[in-house]
Formats: sequence, structure tokens, C-alpha cells
Amino acid sequence: MFLDPRLRLPLAFAAGVATALGFAPTDFWILAILGTAMLVGLVDTAPSRRNAAATGWVWGFAMFATSLTWIATAFTFQSAMPAAMGWVAVLGLSAFLALYPMIASVAARALPQPGLARLLVLAGAFMITEWLRGVLFSGFSWNPLGVAWLASPGIAQLARDIGAQGLSGLMVIAGGGLWLLLGPQRTLTQRGVGVAIAAFMLLSGLIGRTYIQNVYFPDNPTLVIVQPNIGQDEKYDEGANARHLERYLAITREAVADSTMGGAVEEERSDQQAAAPFAGVDENAERSGGDQNPPEQEVGSTISETLAGADLAERPNLVIWSESAVFGLPEEDPALRRKLATVLRPRDLLLFGGVAAERDAAGNIDKLRNSLFVLDASARILARYDKAHLTPLGEYVPARGIMETIGLARLAPGGIDFAPGPGPKTFSLPGIPPFSAMICYEIIFGGRVTEYGQRPAWIVNISNDAWFGPTGPPQHLAQARLRSIEEGLPLARATPTGISAVIGPSGGIFAQQDAGISGFIRTTLPPPLPATPYAIYGDQIPLGLSGLLLISGVVLWRRRTVL
Repeated sequence: MFLDPRLRLPLAFAAGVATALGFAPTDFWILAILGTAMLVGLVDTAPSRRNAAATGWVWGFAMFATSLTWIATAFTFQSAMPAAMGWVAVLGLSAFLALYPMIASVAARALPQPGLARLLVLAGAFMITEWLRGVLFSGFSWNPLGVAWLASPGIAQLARDIGAQGLSGLMVIAGGGLWLLLGPQRTLTQRGVGVAIAAFMLLSGLIGRTYIQNVYFPDNPTLVIVQPNIGQDEKYDEGANARHLERYLAITREAVADSTMGGAVEEERSDQQAAAPFAGVDENAERSGGDQNPPEQEVGSTISETLAGADLAERPNLVIWSESAVFGLPEEDPALRRKLATVLRPRDLLLFGGVAAERDAAGNIDKLRNSLFVLDASARILARYDKAHLTPLGEYVPARGIMETIGLARLAPGGIDFAPGPGPKTFSLPGIPPFSAMICYEIIFGGRVTEYGQRPAWIVNISNDAWFGPTGPPQHLAQARLRSIEEGLPLARATPTGISAVIGPSGGIFAQQDAGISGFIRTTLPPPLPATPYAIYGDQIPLGLSGLLLISGVVLWRRRTVL
């Protein structure tokens, strides 16, 4: 034991906070490695399984509570519950999610032999518990440990092979290597293993960088992503619905009117900051806050540099609006559809979020769906996707009787819970590459963003991140980037207040509209890469690797190999 027992849990808490700072928006990935290294060290030297359990739980609680503060912000936009309930939700959810790293820590400490054997078991168990976190009790895969590798683009590319859970395992191994190399009372052999792990991580990063490619797409359709900067506080003003729609329409007209801009070649950039050379954001673009009339609002445009000079007159626009962009029931309102279609040219399509209603025999609304609609220039709805993975307390209240007894209700107004759709679907429509649609946080669930056996050419993700304060949107964007890497598919994100973006198939950002800016993105749709190993085999790969790590740790222990 290298540490005063009274300091172990406070140090675990500090390590969890440090790990969380490796996530967006801070992206201090070195801190994620250091925080994970301290977890490995504390578990490796834990005097008992009970202490290892407490260590893993405290570390996990601190990590989740630090990174999920945006949930508390969501509670400030409703009146059904006290806003303070948001912090109860953050702490309660964090306490529950911390059980997963606790289980992994106990599994590692159950092995009597410290050192590399425990590290391998901890990495394998951590991967399994992260997978379980995404599937049990409706699942909540937000901020897997491996998402911190996005700030290290080479290693992040390995998600195409091993998925987000595999990246999390790599983070544990990297932290463990640091512990073996620099921790107190380490043997020369253990330090040698630490050096070997460091070399392995460096080689992995170099290999990963070879996956980042320049892509050419001169003839692809043009994406127009509209970001009106309508805050969540404005959304609840029903009297402003018409004004909000006019804002969407006005920005869309400006975006599609100029047919003198086109697309040729883009270089995919590996981080958000690298998108700046391709962005021409109006310095006067309005930041969030206040309820503005569209004619008085400055509109900032994000247009790829290589969209200058080509003729777009014959190229269709794929106009994308955010989740819940249109108020009402579009399928039952022909006048509304005709109004939406006024901004479209003959071959253009509008993809927008709205609500679909299903009625019983008496004509009463029986079910509501959170949907994405595809509208053509003739005001016809060509396709509809219904969100399948609904948000607890956002779109429905689980165990409503119990929840209402303790004072919890839906964050969104309305007395009818939303019903889930059937799941991922590939839409094939004339004139555009086939696509998969994801609504809001459906994009955080790796391996569940495309229809099995029907690989699309791209993914569209509409969301309403206006709920989530300053930290939620960049975290949501980071997880969308992971899905692009895993699947080898480009992804277009539309949100009302940002961060909207076009993401390449290697996870780099081609263009983005920052949070708090009203405007649009216009760029050509990047092409997909060939199907990645993860796209083909999904979670079989990380689960298989986790099993291999567990077996390797047990074999080292059985052979009494001290490393």
C-alpha cells in the first residue's frame, strides 16, 4: 500500500474530475489518461475488494457528475418541477452510472496478483461494463471513456476497428501503462511493460493516422443546414411559432438562392478547430439570447471555401432543419406543407423535425411520434422516420405513477407520452444517396445507427441541443464524430442553436456552425468510406477483445507471472 488510506477516496474523486476534463468541451485528453492512471493505481493497490469497489464508484461518480451538469440546465426550461430537481437528477444518475466502473474495479481486484494481470482484467471488464451501460435500463452511452481520444486523432481512428468500447479499453491500458512506468514501488520489469505500452499506443496512433483521407466529391448533392438560433426559452412561446417558422424559411431562402457557389474538393480535418479555414462566419452573426425578429437578425454563413465558383443550378439541395423545427402536424396540414415547399427548387428536398400523430377509430390522437420528415418541392411527404430510442423524462415518463409520486414529470410539455418507432432504417429516395436518420441522442449508441444489412451512404442527425447549456452540445457533437469513424460514413447534424456540422467519414469536421449563431452551413455531401470492420461486425469486436483481455489476465495470474 503506497497511500494513507484516508486519502484514497478523495484522490479517486479528484481523478474522476480530471478524467471528465478530457471530454468536450475542454478536451484535455492528457488529464483523461492521468485520471485513468490514478484509478488503475488505486485499484491495483486496494487493500480489499470493498475498497476497490468504493474507489471505482467514487471515481465514476466524480467523472459523471462533472460531465453531466448539462442535465441540470434542461430542468430550467420547464415549470412542472423545481429547477433544483435538475441537480437531484445529475447526482442520482451519476450515482447509478458509477456502479459500472465499480463493477469493473471489483473484477480487477478479485485477481490476487497485482500489476499487468489486474490491468488486463480492469481493461476488459471496463469495456464490458461500458457496453452494458448502453443496453441496460434503456441505455445511456453518453461520454464513453474512449471519446476523450478524439483530441488525439490517430488513436481515435481505431474506433473503425474496435468501436467506442475498444477506445475505452485503450484508455485504461494507456493509464495502466503510465501507472506501471511511473508509479511508486514498481519493479524494473513493470516499468519495462509500461514502456512497451507507451510504444504500443504511439504505434496505434501512427497507424490510425493512415485512415484519415482526403476525399473528392465534385458531383454530390449540396447540403444546406439551417441553424436559426432559437433558444429553448423561446420554443415554449406558442405565439412565436409563426415567427420561428419564418426565421427558418428566411435563412433557407438565402442559403439556396445563390446558385453561383458549388463544391469540388474538401480535405477532412480531424478536430473542430481545424474547421475554421473552411468557415466564413459573419463576425456580426448574432449570439444566442433574446427573442429577435428574423428581418432584424444578422445571419452568419458557414460555406466551404471550395464551394466558390461552381454552378449549382442543376445540383439538388438537401435542406436540413433541426428536431422539432416545425410546430403542428405536417401530415395533416397541407397548407403548412405548401408553405415549407416555397423555399425549395424543383429537385430540392427538405428534411425537418416535427410531430406525427396516430389516431384511434374515433379520430382522437392515440400516439405521438417524434419524427423526421422528407418533403419535396411539390409539398409531398416522401418519407418519415420515427425516433426509436426515446429519452426518459424528455419524451415519456418511465414508471409514471412512481415518478409523479416523487415529483418527477416530463421536461417537455404535453400530457401524451411519445411512442417509439421501429428502429434504424435506410431511406432510398430519388436523386440523393441513401441515408439513415437519427434523432437527438440516438446518435450516442454505437452499432445502432444504421439498418442491419442496408448500409446507407450517410447519416443525418437532427437534434434540439438548446436544452443542454454550454457543455452538452460539444459533447453531443463529439459522440456523433465517433459514430462517423465507427461506420465510415459522413454525418450531417442540424440543431436550432448549435453545434450544427458536417462530419466526414473519418470523424473530421468539414464545416460547422458554432453554438449561439444564427445562419446556415452549405457544403457538398462527403462520400462514404468502404464498410469498416466495426460497421460489419459491430459490438462483437469489442466484446471479443474484452474477453481476450480477461482471459489474458487470468492466464498471467495462473502462471504466477509477476509483471
